[in-house]
Amino acid sequence: MATIKGRARKFGDDVNTDAITPSDVLHLPTEELKKHTFRPIFPDFPNTVREGDIIVAGTNFGCGSSREGATAVLKELGIRYIVCDSMARIYLRNCVALGLYPVISKGVGHLFNEGDDIEIDLDRGEVNNPKTGKKAPFKPISGKLKEVLDGGGILPFLKKITEETSKPKQA
Repeated sequence: MATIKGRARKFGDDVNTDAITPSDVLHLPTEELKKHTFRPIFPDFPNTVREGDIIVAGTNFGCGSSREGATAVLKELGIRYIVCDSMARIYLRNCVALGLYPVISKGVGHLFNEGDDIEIDLDRGEVNNPKTGKKAPFKPISGKLKEVLDGGGILPFLKKITEETSKPKQA
């Protein structure tokens, strides 16, 4: 797989799901909900996010409630990778289920500033800041979890398996 390149969107530690999708707007349709993403901590984020941007954060990203919408809205905004020092367990599960690739690497949150270029080598397990030359290792996801992520999430993955197993066998 080629190296993933994007623009770093920088966040700190303990980014709560309530900061990603504020509870007062959870009832809104996705198109409206996107306009409020990160409102409490980065109000201009929805106006500045671009397809291919990569979230870079410190420790405990996605802590708080288990709301799947806090993951789904980021994918809807064009985010495909979240690079952080650590991630809340339920948020990590939601990322895999929805096909949003989590990259966990201790200390990576301090290697980037808002808007820096970022490169992720998923095969070698390395995150690189080309501007500073600083790098951080991570353990690449493998096996079935990688298949789920590569397939776009658990539902597309299961659909593919179902279609493959329901095909008539040729003699």
